[in-house]
Amino acid sequence: MLKMKIAKMKNPYPIKFSPVLKEKIWGGEKLKNVLHKNCFSNNVGESWELSGVNGDISVVSNGALKGTLLKNLIEDFKEDLVGSAVYKKFGNTFPLLFKFIDANDDLSIQLHPNDELAQKRHNSFGKTEMWYVVDADKQSKLYVGFDKQYTKDQYLSKFNNGEILEMVNDVEVAKGDVFFIETGTVHAIGKGVLIAEIQQTSDLTYRIFDWNRTDDNGISRELHTDLALDAFDFSKTQIEKISYQNKSNQAENLVTCEYFTTNKLNIKGNFKKELSKCDSFVVYMCVEGSGSITIGTNITEFVKGETILIPAIVNEVEIKGSAELLEVYID
Repeated sequence: MLKMKIAKMKNPYPIKFSPVLKEKIWGGEKLKNVLHKNCFSNNVGESWELSGVNGDISVVSNGALKGTLLKNLIEDFKEDLVGSAVYKKFGNTFPLLFKFIDANDDLSIQLHPNDELAQKRHNSFGKTEMWYVVDADKQSKLYVGFDKQYTKDQYLSKFNNGEILEMVNDVEVAKGDVFFIETGTVHAIGKGVLIAEIQQTSDLTYRIFDWNRTDDNGISRELHTDLALDAFDFSKTQIEKISYQNKSNQAENLVTCEYFTTNKLNIKGNFKKELSKCDSFVVYMCVEGSGSITIGTNITEFVKGETILIPAIVNEVEIKGSAELLEVYID
């Protein structure tokens, strides 16, 4: 069904937000040097590009809505901003979280609980996510899934013997690689990898191994050994990277799941995308190059490392430039 006439949002435009930067023990300088973020230290590990997480809610950085919190945008514009089906399901909660992550050191070996467990324990969504490798040093790795199927008892035996790394599958990665990480899957981002992460709105992580490191005060980060046991999906083994062709000026699907759909757009010149049948907001993350997005007479320029929200009420966008974009929406 085509969208009806614009209701509350009279003059929609491509919306940018101010990144929420987070210092991490494993963070580095790629967010500053590769994506040109205005980092406040040399170990910023995460740039939360678009967030509805309490305490870290994104603020509009451009146009007539500049200075407005994302949650207030949803309260004011409702389905015009996020889509009728999305608003009906999630209300004033923005359902996805968009990040860039710089791993100057290995992240902890970890996993995330599913919706049912997260709701029961934390009153939260679970955390299904996907990774797109924006940049990677030579021989850098991601850790994704177990190397084979284990029972809970087998896992505990190896864990208690300090052999957890022997169980985890690692894969060497390069720029442009894509992985889909379902809840219950053991995983970690390896040293030297810069990724774009798209995930459910959740900040739940069960950390099971942190490379025996400590902070400046000699204190180790908390592990969640017991919580993780019931969250594991031991069938998730050797998660393979997702294949795609990177064709010019067409949407190539990378991930489709119940939480989000992600396509890759390789823009060369001028590309028009019809959105009238998409009952959802659309987010574009620029992972390479630069260009502009036009809605009606509203033109917003973007560069590598920027993230743009297109309101659900918009029927068509025109994208110009030479750029690679991740296109995300909820089906």
